[in-house]
Amino acid sequence: MGKQMTEMLKGTLEGIVLALIAGQPAYGYEITARLREQGFTEIAEGTIYALLVRIEQRGLVDVEKVPSEKGPPRKVYSLNPRGREDLDEFWRTWSFLADRIEELHTKGN
Repeated sequence: MGKQMTEMLKGTLEGIVLALIAGQPAYGYEITARLREQGFTEIAEGTIYALLVRIEQRGLVDVEKVPSEKGPPRKVYSLNPRGREDLDEFWRTWSFLADRIEELHTKGN
């Protein structure tokens, strides 16, 4: 993954993870696996776990501890109303930026 991709992901990864959780509640490893299925193959699990801690602290997700077949209970994250508002704002911002960038691109600048 190039430097530009890494830098762009830093600004959008939270929204991407919120979008995944909005689709279906999941625990950390599942989220990482879904990201990899979407082509984000170089994102480290540690990055996702740190992000999950931040969004939990900010009150964007509800967390349920679910027994695991192996090891300690898993924390399953689901989007709550505050997280939904944050995700909606992310999509509005994304659409605005994508439109402006596409406009710049098509003008040949």
